[in-house]
Amino acid sequence: MAAAAMPLADLERWLQARLDQHPTGTDLPMLDGYVAAIVAGPVSMSPPDWICPLLAIDDDAFNHGGTPEFAAISAVALRHNEISNILSTTPDRFEPMHRREANGNIDAHPWCQGFYAAMRLRLSAWAPLLDVNNVNHGLLLPILLHCRNDQGRPLLGPPRIGRKTEDFLSSAYLDIPAVVEALRQYWMPIRYARDR
Repeated sequence: MAAAAMPLADLERWLQARLDQHPTGTDLPMLDGYVAAIVAGPVSMSPPDWICPLLAIDDDAFNHGGTPEFAAISAVALRHNEISNILSTTPDRFEPMHRREANGNIDAHPWCQGFYAAMRLRLSAWAPLLDVNNVNHGLLLPILLHCRNDQGRPLLGPPRIGRKTEDFLSSAYLDIPAVVEALRQYWMPIRYARDR
């Protein structure tokens, strides 16, 4: 697939041109977060099961090389393999594709929203970490803090008012690389036991 892969800059333009088709990934940060959740998550999934909603394509696109859809599939597969390789060999080098706002601040929302969109594909498998009584629930907080529900409200409810909360929210993105690796480690025994 590597030879047919669409360059990432082209992939983002391609996604933007397909907004009327409702791809889950509407930009590179969202796509990257989504793919990271697939790599680090609790279950292995068939590529069409997660790539088709990500790109808003039919699974038949996997059968037709030389098309823009196939080039997009190839680009996603390469990013999946890259994230998997980094987390397996040098997890401290994992860097989410965040954008910077005009003021220079990191905007983690699209990446985190993509991660959450992938979680929703198999939300019941993520259930143990969604339980606030589970000691490992905190692994998801740096990600879910940046997510919004279907009504556009903060997924975890309104944040507390105050300077401490503002400081925490503005720097929570710094924990995302470490928690993605921790999530991968947490799910690994479960994920590979299911694959057998």
